[in-house]
Amino acid sequence: MAARVDRLFEVFDRLFAIKEECSSEIFCECGLDDITSRQIDYLKVIDEHRDVTFSRLAEITKNSKPTITEMVDRFVQIECAYRQRSPDDGRVVHIRLTEKGQMIANVEQNALYRMIDRMVQMLDEDEVDLLVEILRKVG
Repeated sequence: MAARVDRLFEVFDRLFAIKEECSSEIFCECGLDDITSRQIDYLKVIDEHRDVTFSRLAEITKNSKPTITEMVDRFVQIECAYRQRSPDDGRVVHIRLTEKGQMIANVEQNALYRMIDRMVQMLDEDEVDLLVEILRKVG
């Protein structure tokens, strides 16, 4: 039994490593191999709250407006976000993500898709079906 557990551990450890490689590939493709986890978290918040304003983002993240402005300026500089004035009230500015920003905000999901794509390329249809069947039993 211990040998099976060890083999499972090795397989899952390798799968997690592959997913991490896929995440790293995405960061490199976006030219952001030095982005911090905190910045990724902010991009996720912006992505989740679609029409978020500077004030609302400061509220959500429990930061000051100057801190949010500095962070958004950085996101604009690295082409992950842009500012958009509200068509209803020109005084209101929304923070929007670019395609690159959305890719980073959803890096976990995007890396998982890449990992699955790699697996599908390496397995035949029957093996994929078997893998799905096995995973459904445990999940």
